[in-house]
This record gives sequence, C-alpha cells and structure tokens, in this order.
Amino acid sequence: MSERIIEFRDALREAMSQEMHRDPRVFLLGEEVAEYDGAYKVSRGMLEEFGPRRVIDTPISESGFAGMAIGAAMLGLRPIVEFMSWSFSLVAADPILNNAPKMLYMSGGQFGCPIVIRGNDGAGGQLGSTHSWCVEGMFSNVPGLKMAIPAFPDDAKGMLATAIRDDDPVFFLESERLLAMKGHVPEGDHYVPFGKAVVRRPGTDVTLFSFGRPVHFCLDAAEELAKEGISCEVIDGRTIRPLDIDTIVESVRKTNACVVVDQSWSFGSPGSEVAAQVHAHCFDDLDNHVMRVHSADVPSPYAANLEQAFLPNARRIAEAVRSALYVA
Repeated sequence: MSERIIEFRDALREAMSQEMHRDPRVFLLGEEVAEYDGAYKVSRGMLEEFGPRRVIDTPISESGFAGMAIGAAMLGLRPIVEFMSWSFSLVAADPILNNAPKMLYMSGGQFGCPIVIRGNDGAGGQLGSTHSWCVEGMFSNVPGLKMAIPAFPDDAKGMLATAIRDDDPVFFLESERLLAMKGHVPEGDHYVPFGKAVVRRPGTDVTLFSFGRPVHFCLDAAEELAKEGISCEVIDGRTIRPLDIDTIVESVRKTNACVVVDQSWSFGSPGSEVAAQVHAHCFDDLDNHVMRVHSADVPSPYAANLEQAFLPNARRIAEAVRSALYVA
C-alpha cells in the first residue's frame, strides 16, 4: 500500500494529467474546467499545465459539447468530458446514449468512440431533486458502454486511468460527497482493471454488495452488526458494466445470504439486476431471498434530515441483514 495520502479529487486529477502526458490525443472539456479550475477543483492547475487547447471551457450546453467530443473521438482523439453533475447529462441523452455507445456497432467497426464522460452522480448534499440524479439505473441499461463507480481514492485514480485508455465509451460516476475523502494512492502509473470487484471486509454470515458511495454505508453497517456477532462480507463492485458476478457468487455460496445496496431507485436498477443474477446462480445456496436496500421511491428531498433518510444508510442496511438472517 502506498504511504502517500491524498484527496479523492486529487487522485482524479493525477489520472487525467498522467494520461494527458502519455498521450497527446487526450484532452479535457466541460463547464468551468479551465479558468475556474473546475467546479469542484478536480482540474485545478491543469489549464496552466496543458494550455487552452487541451483544457477547454465550454458554453453551458451539455448536448453541444458532448456531441462535439463524440465527433472528436470518432476522428481519433480521446476526449474526457466533465459534466458538472450527471443530472445535467439528461439534456445530452441523445449524443451520449443514442450515438456514443452505438457508433462502433452501427458503423460496422469503422468508427469507435473512445470517450470518457465523468462527473458527480447522486445526492451531493441538499442540491434538490433535479440536481441529485443517480443515473446508473437508466444509463447502465444501454449496451456498448462501460460504467465505473469508484468508492476510494486509489480506485478513483486507477479506474479513471483505465477508462481513458479504453477504446469504448466509459461513463465514470463520482460522488461529490467523496471528493474530499483522503486515502492511500500510489504515485506514478496506476491502473485498476474493469470487471474486477474487491472484498473490502471479509465475513462469513452475509454478503453485502454495493458500489460507489454506498460501499461506505455497508462498511458502517458491518461494523455495527459485528457488535451483535454478525459477520458481514462487504464487496465493492467498482464497475457495473462489466459486472464481476463471479466474485459475488463465490461470496454468497460461502455466506448463504445476500444484501444488495444501491443508491438508485429500486425499479429497473443495477441492484435489481444483481439480485436477479444472484438468484439465478445461487438458488440452492441461499437461505433466504436476496434483500435490497435502495433510495426511497420519491424525488430526492432538499432538507438534510430527509435526504439522509432517503438514501441507503447503515440503519436500513442492518435491518435488511437481520431480515436476511431471520434475526429479529
């Protein structure tokens, strides 16, 4: 483990700078990424480092600059598009969902689309319902794209570097609430492979599976449940597309119980898909059906206390674990 401790946002910037030095085709564009150093200071100093031809401020037109970046990718460049919030990606749904993921298929292999689209996803802290979208449930449904959702600073760097090198469109979902989180991050080149989950906490009684910010809620719940003698194995999926179902299945066959935690709404969510696959692979191993913990089926509230109750949290996860284990 690296001894160096930096913030999540700095790990993201290191990945972008590392790949921009390595490959002159890589460039960053988005609202306020240059002169203002990024709305959340992820791109701090990059304008000075790379100049205005490779760190580009755009108009407030997500559909326009996303479409421009897709055209650039088709012609051989490797753009990184920053949406200030994934909530704003909804106005760019046509280029990012109807064009980028389908381009290689529809062109018969003539045009790929090596583009990374990144930004803040989910509730960021009293931003209201229109600025708090969790888009993974809608967007992971589309074939042709990859989706990465890091929960720790070292993965933020390693997975973003991998995303920039990938020849397919990658949707990279970050959490504003994790940007100031500090952790051990390797210096120099660091790559984390897609489709490879990691066990964050080994356990024997129940498998907790999640990705992104809710991984931390799972770890909090596991800590509390340990006081009751319940041993939770916490798995961080890291990517939704591709999904590492093998690691989940191996864990469930050991624990015989599973709780899936997903900050998306429950209907048609990644959590629903994971639960379905666990049932298909582990039907004879499960002592109970897979339990799911999602955000409440309402728009994200503005009030701080209601927003906290709306999201998955350690209390709700612990309740689901007790139900899975038939513990009153």
